[in-house]
Amino acid sequence: MYRLSALALTFGLGTATAAEQPLRIKDLQRCGDLFSTEQLTYCLRSEGLDSSSLEVRLSGEAVDIRQEDGGRLRLTLSPDGHQSGPLWLEQGGRRSNPVWLTLNGSHVLAAGPDAVAKNMDGLTTYVNLVSLIIEEDHDGLEESQRLATKYGAEVVGAIAPLNTYQLRLPASNLTERDALVLRLGSETSVDAVVVEESGAEEPVEEDQQSKPRNSEWVANRFLDAVDFYLHRLPAKEPPINTHPVRIGIVERDVDFDSPEFTAYLGPCAPAKPRTCVYARDAASPADHGTSVTGILAARSVDPGDSGFLSALEPASSGFEVIVERNSDAGITANVAASVNLVEDGVRVLNWSWGIHRVGTLDVDGEEIDSLVRSGVAMSGYEELLEEFFLWLRREHPDVVVVNSAGNGSAHSGQDDYRLPSSFITEQLLVVGAHQRAFTKNVPVEHPSYVTKRPSSNIDMRVDIT
Repeated sequence: MYRLSALALTFGLGTATAAEQPLRIKDLQRCGDLFSTEQLTYCLRSEGLDSSSLEVRLSGEAVDIRQEDGGRLRLTLSPDGHQSGPLWLEQGGRRSNPVWLTLNGSHVLAAGPDAVAKNMDGLTTYVNLVSLIIEEDHDGLEESQRLATKYGAEVVGAIAPLNTYQLRLPASNLTERDALVLRLGSETSVDAVVVEESGAEEPVEEDQQSKPRNSEWVANRFLDAVDFYLHRLPAKEPPINTHPVRIGIVERDVDFDSPEFTAYLGPCAPAKPRTCVYARDAASPADHGTSVTGILAARSVDPGDSGFLSALEPASSGFEVIVERNSDAGITANVAASVNLVEDGVRVLNWSWGIHRVGTLDVDGEEIDSLVRSGVAMSGYEELLEEFFLWLRREHPDVVVVNSAGNGSAHSGQDDYRLPSSFITEQLLVVGAHQRAFTKNVPVEHPSYVTKRPSSNIDMRVDIT
């Protein structure tokens, strides 16, 4: 009898533990035929699923999904009957983190571990995946398919608004790839060939210095800004009309187990007004996406620990913060994600990333050894980013991109050595970093209260610190 009771208790505890396991969406990407316009297929990777009934909701409406092994799900939608929006899972009273599902078609593939190699600069580079920027007087898809047939390649990805298409080349090593890149680059219909140099899980640009103490954050005058807007926005003279705002953060994911983000696991209606966050779930709160998103949207009973937008909710018309990075295909994926986000109504893009050319020197004359790319890769990225900003100015002049100046103690405005902060456009705001200066005992209003953070890049292209 005791053994049966113990056995029953064991099974009961096991069931309870499984039921209490958080339900999370870890990844969501387009899959299947990326060029289909009638049926769009998405692959999801989740954690915490059990055998009970599962509901998947897109913008609150139930959608059909096919469950596969290992917590993987496959979703097929018709673009005519749906719109881009937040998607989440519901099962056994649990609700997952919401992720943003876009119906837009910009998507590029990341190389697997067997399809990368080290080049002569010692940098990880893709062996058989490159992107072609087709001249604007050609139909990009048609021309890229023609070139793919000519060179025995396959079109596997696209950023159609930029007339950019990704090809899988018949190359097994860098010698074969470079030969094909030279031949493709000589085609009159090709503006540039983008060679991707990144690993699947390469860390994003972060300050390697020790993080400032909490007391130093007062240098941002964060609470002063919140207080100003909370009083100014509701004022009637002169009136300010507020509108819902979508913000896109080009990062991988957010840790929804962090106390500052658990509130975003429940229902969220930005029109209340409210700040809503849509993102893949991260494994650790130390991930860069959690830090960046927290600056805008963290929730806390302590106003000093709240995000800027969540603190502004009472005077706003609501905010939607979309954390999205498309895939792990480096800079090309960042641009693809940005195009999708803008087409989904994002008006502010946050780019907390940047790269330097091999050989870039810092302000002390020392060579920078992190987040560097070869000259070949930099040339392709520069062309791709130029196409993006030309498209942005032509089609979406009301969008602004906020980019970090960089943490290499270098010059951020030299287009030969630093991207994307070196671009000269009214739609790019470059932000440097500052910290407390303890050399003088002055009030926070005094200019000498802060000083430039030594690791932050400098020069006239930095708009604000």
